[in-house]
Amino acid sequence: MRRNFLAMLMAAATTFLNGSRQNARAALNDGNVSPVDAASAMQQSIRAALPYRYVTVAGANALTEWTRLRNSGEGWPVVIGDDEALDRIAEQFSLEDNAVFPQPANASASSPTTPAEIIAASNAVRTPEIFEQLWRDEYGSDPEDDAMPDEGAWPTSTTDAQPGFTIASDILTGKPLTHVHILIIPTPNSYEVPAYLRWGNWNACPSPEIHVAAMRYWHDRYGAELIGINGDTINMRVARRPKTRAEALTLARHQFFYCADIVYQGTDTLAPLAAGLMESDWWFFWWD
Repeated sequence: MRRNFLAMLMAAATTFLNGSRQNARAALNDGNVSPVDAASAMQQSIRAALPYRYVTVAGANALTEWTRLRNSGEGWPVVIGDDEALDRIAEQFSLEDNAVFPQPANASASSPTTPAEIIAASNAVRTPEIFEQLWRDEYGSDPEDDAMPDEGAWPTSTTDAQPGFTIASDILTGKPLTHVHILIIPTPNSYEVPAYLRWGNWNACPSPEIHVAAMRYWHDRYGAELIGINGDTINMRVARRPKTRAEALTLARHQFFYCADIVYQGTDTLAPLAAGLMESDWWFFWWD
């Protein structure tokens, strides 16, 4: 289950105030600070643990700056959103790191999984077979049972089927965020970003190695690239759209298995999703 970030900060701050970590005690003035100040110090500690450089720009300029960074060859840039999004990305990265989040005495002392280990694990994931397996693992049933969404009618309009690039915008108003952060990940491959961020493995969201395997599969078939990611949302952009309705419906089915919420809380049936995949270069995934 996903842990609440603010609750984690306060719990960690309490631990720090009890003197569990030497450098935290020094940062918190030997414990003579309020829980709010301790939480702020913990937040700074979590951000500092994220080892990747980031650039901050106005939300309206996010894609322009992303393109510049992509062309620089420094690494793979990924737009992650505002300050809250940065905190959630940093939290996910450091969640199992007891140098950042002090663990209970009986917790495992093993180090967090490295990007290389996650990428290696992704090589053992079979695609496209993994998509139906995700359904079986999550729901314990065959993909052909009654819980599957209907194919539905092919829509006359796909305006709402693919939201487009959402990471740099306010989710309620659709207006660009005042500022967003763009992380520079030390890899030339966008599909490896989840490995470097240790992103996933909460609620119905797949584990990092499955994200890597799925994104690599889609990159090979459609030229799909990860452009934006925040605490629960992924934006990808493709170079090649599916060419036929049959191909688009197969892709929509795979995307549903990967991220059921895009149908259950989005298009309701598969055909509108498939139609959107034929008419847009942008893919959208969201996990509750």
